[in-house]
Formats: sequence, C-alpha cells, structure tokens
Amino acid sequence: MKTHATAFAPGPPHGGAGETALSLDTVTKVYGRADRGVRALDSVSVAVPRGTFTAVMGPSGSGKSTFLHCAAGLDRPTSGTARIGGTDLTRMNETELTKLRRSRIGFVFQAFNLVPSLTVRQNIELPLRLAGRRRERAWLEEILGRVGLAGRQRNRPAQLSGGQQQRVAIARALVTRPDVIFGDEPTGALDTVTAKEILTLLRTCVDEGAQTVVMVTHDPVAASYADTVLFLADGRIADRMRRPSPDMIADRMTHLGAWA
Repeated sequence: MKTHATAFAPGPPHGGAGETALSLDTVTKVYGRADRGVRALDSVSVAVPRGTFTAVMGPSGSGKSTFLHCAAGLDRPTSGTARIGGTDLTRMNETELTKLRRSRIGFVFQAFNLVPSLTVRQNIELPLRLAGRRRERAWLEEILGRVGLAGRQRNRPAQLSGGQQQRVAIARALVTRPDVIFGDEPTGALDTVTAKEILTLLRTCVDEGAQTVVMVTHDPVAASYADTVLFLADGRIADRMRRPSPDMIADRMTHLGAWA
C-alpha cells in the first residue's frame, strides 16, 4: 500500500535513521532533602529509537510524570544523564534548555494549552515565532492538511471541538520538526471516538512522518497504539512490552504492584 512518507517527512532530524532519539542513563530524581526526600525515579535507564512510538504507564506515584519531565528537559535529574539525540540535557543551563525545547521538542498536553486569542494558524506558528525562526508556508499548509484543519485555520480555539483543539496542539508540536514529541495524557480529556482519532493521528506521525512519540497514559487502549509500552513501578522500569493488546496491558497493570 502506498504511503505519504515523502509528503509528510519532518525534514532532516538531529541524527539519522536507526539512531537514538532520547535516552536516560541511570537517572534518579529525588524531591526534597536526600535523606528524607521522595525518590520519584530510581536509576532509570532507557533508550528510545528514532521513528518509534513509546507509551509510559504505571500506577499513581510510579514516576510517569517525572520520567517525562526529566526526558524533556523540564526537570533536572538528581543524578544520571538525560539526552535528546546526542545532546546532554544535564549539562545545559536554563536558557540553553529553553532554546532546545523550542526547536527540538514538541509537547501535547491533556489540557491542549492553546492561546485563546490566537487563531488556529497563529497557535501552530507560535513555537516558530518564539524561536525566531522563519515560517515555511508549504510546511504549514502540509501540517494543517494532515491534522484535518485546512479549513479551520482562521478559527479560534473556542470555536473548535476538543478533538480539533488537540489536533491544533499536535500540529503546533510538529511545526518545528522536533526530535521528539512528548504527550502527557493527550487523550485524557476526550471521548472514546475522538481519542481514537487523535491516537491514529499520532500513529500516522510515526509511521508516515518518521516522528518519535513518547506518551504518558493511564489508558491501556491508548497504550496499545504504541510500538513499546514501558511500565513504571516505584520509580523503576518494572517491565516492557512490544505491540501488546489492550487486554495484555490491562492485565500487566493489574499485577504490576505485586510484581514490583
């Protein structure tokens, strides 16, 4: 079956095919004083290949959000190393991290986080404006078409459904041709049908656009769209599965605490 990989290519990534998009090397994160603090991550090591879809799951308090924050440079590990491509985030200051996040990382959140006063197109262009980068009209038109918003680019968020707003957020995450798109419960606020559309869109970004997606979720159905599911328990990677079914994921979650 013919795909549209050429049309949807994200442009030259910061590295080649088959390379690592992001990695954590014995990352530990402790909140509070070391002797009485909370150990949110405990010596976590993982490498995520380019052009793959990874879901991160675990019970409440397992370290999912901390994993995402450390991997994306939103939080600094207490020890260990976090890298985007070959770039060591732990050696960067806040100004450098801000520039990196604007150009090499995309974010999709449960709450959409769109600017109400801006149009669809302006929201999508915002990362380019913040980074002082030129807007490529052909690329913007391609993204708008791919997320199904070509006819809504002049609308404001309040005029869109929840699913359409999340499509804007995905387009905004794609516009800088990032190394990695991080999703933090991106379907958590959506109904089942709309969630399926958004997950299919993220899957297409990987399969046809060679994008790398890392998504934190509590939903076994959402996680089943991923190539690999990482299970966290007590701040550690307790297990991982490749292309599991929702039932397999749900069963593993049920027994995760006992295994840990």
